[in-house]
Amino acid sequence: MSDRLDTRAGFVRRIGLFQATAINMSQMCGIGPFVTIPLMVAAFGGPQAVIGFAAGAVLALADGLIWAELGASLPGAGGSYVYLRQAFQYRTGKLMPFLFVWTAMLFIPLAMSTGVIGFVQYLGYLWPEMSQGQGDAVGLVVTAAIIALLWRRVENIARLTVVLWTVMIAAVALVIAAAFTHFSPERAFTYPAHAVELTSHQFWLGFAAGLTIGVYDYLGYNTTAYMGAEIRQPGRTLPRAIVYSILGIMTIYLLLQIGTLGVVDWRDMLDPGNVASTSVASAVLEKTWGRGAAVAVTVLILVTAVASVFTGLLGGSRVPYDAAREGVFFRVYGTLHPRHRFPVLGLLTMGVVMAVGFLIGRHTDLATIIQLLTTVMVIVQALAQVAAVTVLRRRQPGLRRPYRMWCYPLPSLVALVGWLVIYGYADESSPGRHPIEWSLMWAAAGAVAFLLWARHEKEWPFGPKRISEEYLHGADPDAEGAEGGVPGRG
Repeated sequence: MSDRLDTRAGFVRRIGLFQATAINMSQMCGIGPFVTIPLMVAAFGGPQAVIGFAAGAVLALADGLIWAELGASLPGAGGSYVYLRQAFQYRTGKLMPFLFVWTAMLFIPLAMSTGVIGFVQYLGYLWPEMSQGQGDAVGLVVTAAIIALLWRRVENIARLTVVLWTVMIAAVALVIAAAFTHFSPERAFTYPAHAVELTSHQFWLGFAAGLTIGVYDYLGYNTTAYMGAEIRQPGRTLPRAIVYSILGIMTIYLLLQIGTLGVVDWRDMLDPGNVASTSVASAVLEKTWGRGAAVAVTVLILVTAVASVFTGLLGGSRVPYDAAREGVFFRVYGTLHPRHRFPVLGLLTMGVVMAVGFLIGRHTDLATIIQLLTTVMVIVQALAQVAAVTVLRRRQPGLRRPYRMWCYPLPSLVALVGWLVIYGYADESSPGRHPIEWSLMWAAAGAVAFLLWARHEKEWPFGPKRISEEYLHGADPDAEGAEGGVPGRG
């Protein structure tokens, strides 16, 4: 297929397995573990915080297998939008995909804003006299620069992502190496009294908070699923990229967490006046290899933060595109850049929301943003996709499934329990923030917006349901030279 496409053409499949895995891992790692290790220690009250990262890995892997089956079977632009549209169209028309896009326009850029917050946080190690206003200005400039970097063709972005992924691997490898050259098992594995008391309500509150932080750190294993229409041979590439990235990041996180706890006293991470509470990786390098090494690795961590936000916004900006082409979102979001073939308005809108989320997080706290984005995501996306796998197996048994979930339905059940724990304990583990109430209000507002839209468009419940099973009859996207977009659609 020629790269010279008219404005009606869809995406082109140019991203292979290595690039897809690099995109996922860059988004997953990023600044996350470097800023959340102190939050995890605070949630558990000691070095037993490693439990949170292990629990997050289990939930990520279970949920990742759901994404793997759905992504391989329905490899269109927008990820969850496609999955929920196909699964729930039989009973509720376009309600679920509409709610997902409505919610994704909030939770995806909020997740990216935490990366910019982390960037400014670590920049404070190199620029200790930085004021609040200067930090705000730096974050907004970084946001604008990332949007500018994404203003190009996807194959150029894929190559740039591999470079950023290499920097990310170098950053975490150096921190892990520094930690284990000066590792103290006694410091890492000496837990406070009653640290793991399974009959204690406080332990389970800490576990729920830690699981939320842990799964937040793993989020991003689904980034390339949002780009399903741009993945070569998606039936094989997407499941492998998801599983490889989760296993790779799980290994990195556990080594990073344990190594850090073996160098920095966990009590220092709870002291707001200590550098370990805001720039724990820099503290590890300073304690082990000296100030010069700490400065050098902090620079790499800053690049890693940019890589995470870059890849997350890359995948997220594709979400409203397919919905707009289906008429389930504002139609202007269904337009691609005439030369570079990326969704212009989706990228700009999410960039603006990311900037607002950054300013909110800077003037409240990072945990507030994490709780809000996680609860909003759980109610509309995570739980809905657990159901979508089963619904599609029943409703579309003839759907081409290059990958079927291992040990079905066990991963679905594990994911269901994990997401319910996170959602059910959200208010208790974050007093004063009321994330459940905020998530319900956002979902209710989305339902009202859907009814207004459906009335205007004469869609269900004000018109007939429009059943579309194009993936049952479309061309095989794994075939050599297959194009992106939706199978069977002109």
